[in-house]
Amino acid sequence: MRTGACIMKKWLRITLKSIAALMIVIVLFLAVVFVVNIISNKSEQGKIESYGQLVPVDGKKMNVLIQGTGEETVVLLPGYGTGAPALDFKPLIDELSPFYTVVAVEPFGYGLSDGTDKERTNDNIASEIHEALQQLGIHRYTLMGHSIAGIYGLDYVNKYTDEVTAFVGIDSSVPTQGGMDAEMPVGLFKFLDQSGLMRMLKKLSGDPYAGLPYDDHIKQQMKMISNKNSSNDTTMNEMKHFNDNFTAAQALAFPKELPLLLFIQANNTDVEGWKTLHEGQVKDSLHGKLIPLEGEHYLHHTLSKEIVQDYKEFMEQAK
Repeated sequence: MRTGACIMKKWLRITLKSIAALMIVIVLFLAVVFVVNIISNKSEQGKIESYGQLVPVDGKKMNVLIQGTGEETVVLLPGYGTGAPALDFKPLIDELSPFYTVVAVEPFGYGLSDGTDKERTNDNIASEIHEALQQLGIHRYTLMGHSIAGIYGLDYVNKYTDEVTAFVGIDSSVPTQGGMDAEMPVGLFKFLDQSGLMRMLKKLSGDPYAGLPYDDHIKQQMKMISNKNSSNDTTMNEMKHFNDNFTAAQALAFPKELPLLLFIQANNTDVEGWKTLHEGQVKDSLHGKLIPLEGEHYLHHTLSKEIVQDYKEFMEQAK
């Protein structure tokens, strides 16, 4: 009995020591990751280069990049979580700008724009973008938006019908798509970002721009700006509003007279009925067209030439 008790005590001591050692290793690891993240953030801040121009909006500054001098204007709006929208849109901007004036808007919390404490509702986001365009003297334009810009765009085109000449969606979100009523892990994203684990995970996941038409300098800038904006309070507030914003947009539809062109990912398997959802949006439009493309969600990364060619032809037919 005594031998058994001694063995049990010895095993318990070894187990407790092992757990304690493991806890120390985990704490040290997290401490190193945390410190590296702080140092890296400070270092990268000084290496981020400005681009575009800062426009006064609601007492803050919104960054906008303008390229091209065409008579007609195309305004680009990003999808959720795109770190540096004006740089991310570069392949599309380069294809559009020989024919149009291209205006890439970086909403609050994105790119080089300020953050904001104002709630990230459809109404506020649309109003802020509109104010930026008004400040720039831009009053007639096509609204071309990626992903969640399909939700904000619905609100926008119904508010400013007289200004928008067409809406073009690049794999744009649909108000009735599934999965948007789930509770978003805002706390988890904040923890991963503040602890430095988000930076480490990005590093381990490899180059997200590998094989895409960006030079090394632009890639580095996008990565640093993405780290700067990672899980900031503005975009986290936007995430909290996903359900409310999608629900609110369900009461809206694109105006029948508005030319509506939707590019979608042909092989989307993440959202049930992706093509059918978009067919429902274009069916009541007098000038509506749906074009499936073989590519990833960020269609403009690899198919900008096709998007611009189809857009030009569509607009000619809609006139």
